[in-house]
Amino acid sequence: MLAPAAASAQGRLDAHYEASLAGIPVGKGSWTIEIGDDQFSASAQGGTSGLMKAFSGGTGSGASQGRVVNGALVASSYTATSTTAKKSETIRMVLLNNTIKEFSIDPEPPVDPDRIPVTDAHRRNVFDPMTGSMLRVPGSGEVLSPDACRTGAGIFDGRLRYDLKLDFKRMEIVKAERGYHGPAVVCAIYFTPVAGYIPDRPVIKYLAAQRNIEVAFVPIAGTRILVPFRMTIPTPFGQAMLEATQFVTSAAPPRVAKTQ
Repeated sequence: MLAPAAASAQGRLDAHYEASLAGIPVGKGSWTIEIGDDQFSASAQGGTSGLMKAFSGGTGSGASQGRVVNGALVASSYTATSTTAKKSETIRMVLLNNTIKEFSIDPEPPVDPDRIPVTDAHRRNVFDPMTGSMLRVPGSGEVLSPDACRTGAGIFDGRLRYDLKLDFKRMEIVKAERGYHGPAVVCAIYFTPVAGYIPDRPVIKYLAAQRNIEVAFVPIAGTRILVPFRMTIPTPFGQAMLEATQFVTSAAPPRVAKTQ
């Protein structure tokens, strides 16, 4: 009875995204995810482009990997690096059963007395930002349904601890220039900062007050994992959007156990 479930949790995604602000392209990136029967890995990289590159050139990359436990993604490590003309920074985290066991920021940032401290309790029952962006739909029913949005998660990114709560908005059809063309479930996302942030920062206040952030999720073939196809965030400068231009996903054949 377990064999079909194990066989169905294997797939791969190769996606390219374009970021825009008020309709003007400002960045590009790629995301690769591999989900096996007992392990997963995900890596992303991107950078500014077009007009934005002339003002603030920057690149970034991230990676997460871990185990697949009863269909759920349980990360064991996360790394993120960002580089601009002024500085480069690398965040590393080691996780065990959704608890942050080790984390570091290199170079180490200065201590800010206004920042709400992150305690050990804040680092339990959390996801890293990359694993936390992938929704697992439990059960055996329809993967794309309103129930997929009725969830939430605690996230720790090495500096900031925050909660994300999702709610169903609508179903729609999405189409990439290459790859996926089909249904998506669109979820509203609500951001609540918990610790590791400076309360007076305008961007934190702005994001926490937003009620119009939304993400369109589509499935990785062969799995019950949904990943973002498009994300939109209202800003004072116009709508910010990250959308897939390529979304090629394929189910992997089940791995045959060796007999010797």
